[in-house]
Amino acid sequence: MRVFVIDTNWLLDLWVFDDPQARPLRHVLESRQAQWVATEAMRAEFERVLTYPAVQRWQRHHGGSPAHALAAFDRHHRRVAAAPGCGLRCQDPDDQGFIDLAVAHRAVLLSKDRAVLALRAPLQRLGVAVHAQAPPI
Repeated sequence: MRVFVIDTNWLLDLWVFDDPQARPLRHVLESRQAQWVATEAMRAEFERVLTYPAVQRWQRHHGGSPAHALAAFDRHHRRVAAAPGCGLRCQDPDDQGFIDLAVAHRAVLLSKDRAVLALRAPLQRLGVAVHAQAPPI
């Protein structure tokens, strides 16, 4: 089964903005054809981002809510412990946990963050595919 680690921007596309590019991934997660692993810290970050005024305005305008987005997070991920450092350092410390977790689980890492994308080649050598756009599902 394919395993994913999904950064916060992608989570917004999945569970808040209903981005058409994220719909195939949402389908495989909802149908349990793939597994998404996340830590408590990743959930806390997503919850915090849901309080941003721009995100709240979007949700109000489109009929969503932070509770709905968090429920989707809780329903579709498998909570795991934070991974030990993989030895590869990200310039953005906020993204380090996503990288370490993807390496530990040999997961596909979905991220739009430039600091993460800059590490594509070394992550590939560690068995992690990094995608900014929707990966082939």
